[in-house]
Order: sequence, then C-alpha cells, then structure tokens
Amino acid sequence: MTIILAASLLPPLYLLWRVYKSDSIEKEPVGLLVTIFLCGMLSTLPAGILEGIGQNVLAAFINPGADASSFGGTVTVFNLLFYFIVVGGAEELVKYWAMRIPTWKNPEFDYVFDGVVYGVTASLGFAALENVLYVLDSGLVTAGVRAWTAIPLHCITGIFMGHYYGIAKVADIYHDYAVRGRMLRRSILIPVIIHGAYDFIATSENEILVCLFFVYIVLLDIAAIRSLRRYSKNDVRMY
Repeated sequence: MTIILAASLLPPLYLLWRVYKSDSIEKEPVGLLVTIFLCGMLSTLPAGILEGIGQNVLAAFINPGADASSFGGTVTVFNLLFYFIVVGGAEELVKYWAMRIPTWKNPEFDYVFDGVVYGVTASLGFAALENVLYVLDSGLVTAGVRAWTAIPLHCITGIFMGHYYGIAKVADIYHDYAVRGRMLRRSILIPVIIHGAYDFIATSENEILVCLFFVYIVLLDIAAIRSLRRYSKNDVRMY
C-alpha cells in the first residue's frame, strides 16, 4: 500500500515542486497551497458526478455503439462530444473552482504568476487523488504510464488555466471587466480543449491518431515548458 501511494503521489508532487520553484519573485504561503491542493483533490467527486450525468445525457441522444467501425461514424461523434465537453469540461471546471474559491479575494494573490501556481496546485491535487484511484484499481504499471502522460497533462492545463486567471485578476483590479471576462473564459476553455484532445486521441482506435498521441504529448510538454519560463520571467506585481 505504501509503495502504491508513493508511486501515485510522487509524480504530481514533484511537478508541483518544480512549478513552485519557478515562482522566483515571491513564493506563495505553503498553507494556502495545501488548501488549494486539498480542494483539487475534493473536486474529483463533483467531476465524477458531472461526468456520469453528462455521459447519460449524451447517450440518450447519440448511440455510441452505432457505426463503430467507421472513423466518421456515430462512435466518433459520441467520443468527440464526450471527451471535449463532458470529461474535459467537467474536470477543468471543477479544477477552476478549486483554484478560484480560496484565491480570488486572497491578498496573497498579488503577482500574475501566482495564478499559474494556483492553477497547477489545484490541477495536481485533482491528479493526485485520481492517480491513487487508478493505481489502486490497475496496479503499479499504471502509475508508470500516467507519470509520463496524464499527470503532466493536468499540470499543463493548470499552467495555462492559471496564466489567464492571473491576467483576469489584473483586469479586475483595474475594473476592465470585458478583459476580465474574456481571460476567465480562456482560463477554462483552453484547458478544456487541451484535455479533450488528449483524451480523444489517447482512447482512439484509429492508427493515425494513436501515432499522433505521442507527438501530441511531446509538443504539449515543449509548449508548457517554454510558456512556464516565459510567464515566470515576465511576472509583474498587481498592486
């Protein structure tokens, strides 16, 4: 049990530590990050409920078993809607609120890059508990696979979610509510697209998409690393 927990929790905690180190100007309080991390873990429950409801609603309108042999068939349409809207939408939305509730009005939220730290913390809290559940169900091999795929994915969506969230906070301080709304929408929409594409490609039986999965992972990692460095380097104080 101890080995399983270690294998499940070390990858998200390691990535969280790396992002925490990237906050070069002013580190966030550990107590606040623990709160966000726990909120991220707890958000797996509403995510599961929303995904179950969304899957049932979607299945009522689209039969996922029809035309399964055709790439353009009903099963593909079902999977597109399921992974982009139901799974991606539900998981990124609950992670967004796990980040926002403890931080939006918190006086510690005084640098744009703080949003990145908050977004990653909430996302990796979600990923940590999800990883424990997956590994308990499927074994240690799953921990190794997810350490290079699903866990970095959650970290990456958290980076972009938090970046736009930080810009939205600046806009809110200066009462630019149009920009605030646009940035908050991006902080959810962009992670949803990244997440939905990942799940759709990863679960596809199409040979072309299977090959593209690894390309997608590498490109995501490169984009995230470069973006993280740029966001950290260009960090500014809000007030």
